[in-house]
Amino acid sequence: MNSNEHISWFADIGLQDRPTVGGKGGSLGELTRAGIAVPPGFVVRTAAFETFLAALEARAPVRARVESLAHDDLQAITELSNEMRERVEKEPLPAAVEQDLIASYAALCADSPDSPVAIRSSATTEDAEDASFAGLQDTYLWVLGAADAVKYVRSCWASLYSVPSMAYRRKHGLPEEGVAMAVVVQRMVDAHCAGVMFTRSPLTGDKSVITIEGAWGLGSSVVGGEVTPDRFVVGKITGEITVRDISEKLVEHKPAAGGGVVDLPVEGDRRTAPCLSDDELQRLREIGRKVEKHYGRPQDIEWAIDQSGNVMLLQSRPETVWSAKAAAPVAKPTDNPLSHVMNIFGGRR
Repeated sequence: MNSNEHISWFADIGLQDRPTVGGKGGSLGELTRAGIAVPPGFVVRTAAFETFLAALEARAPVRARVESLAHDDLQAITELSNEMRERVEKEPLPAAVEQDLIASYAALCADSPDSPVAIRSSATTEDAEDASFAGLQDTYLWVLGAADAVKYVRSCWASLYSVPSMAYRRKHGLPEEGVAMAVVVQRMVDAHCAGVMFTRSPLTGDKSVITIEGAWGLGSSVVGGEVTPDRFVVGKITGEITVRDISEKLVEHKPAAGGGVVDLPVEGDRRTAPCLSDDELQRLREIGRKVEKHYGRPQDIEWAIDQSGNVMLLQSRPETVWSAKAAAPVAKPTDNPLSHVMNIFGGRR
């Protein structure tokens, strides 16, 4: 299956394509092309969203109404969000977009037509190096069938008009003309455990360690904060495991029979058993090092290990918290450089 105006396969894209495939799509393409194990998939490009939005705009304004909102008027933002999401959810996809999406879905699941997929928002404003927009749009897991794939692509587009997403854009003064939504369609990983990995300590900023957090089942339980994950700290170079903080993991996210995800209780000794073996920790460490080397900066990585023990990456984005602190000036600029010295000694007179 070839990429086209509306669809791009991971193998054909990279970070340079973020304006047309979004942050998540660009990252997954970049990882694929770097030889990192990623579940296969494609991106519904922003061109498809723009075609869809043009049909909405032809009947009533969308972008101008969002830009007219005051960032602190929560009632107005909520009312417009409800209206916009309903409009998007009800609008049919343009025929060419729907045809390309269904054909690409069929190609992705050709070996098993009942294969579950994840439908993941990939906004053009997320995962940039100087900002973190993760979590403001929606993701749908264990989607079954082409009809539901079409439905949830539209739902991802609608989430661009969620209250948190619109409020964030208004607070930061982002022009709506530059905001668009791509959507990732990706084969699901039937994970026996999953979680996140930071190639710089999120607590101390230490670049010499990798922090790995994980829990049983799908990673949505960790990302959504529904379970306290196990936490491990591993020497980036040495591989020494210096921290093993094992939590009581009461629930896990597992596939539901008709699609979607269900919370299930973790039974017996698994509640307090480590979700990762030492071998799995070392494999994650090596992958984390490889990804960080490829990007040239610390990364925040989502991972999953399937039922056969294969490690797959679901996302990698730049670490922003400690990078922002490192980039901030120690002191405010001043016309007189000596004033910094005078301020230091001012209290000692």
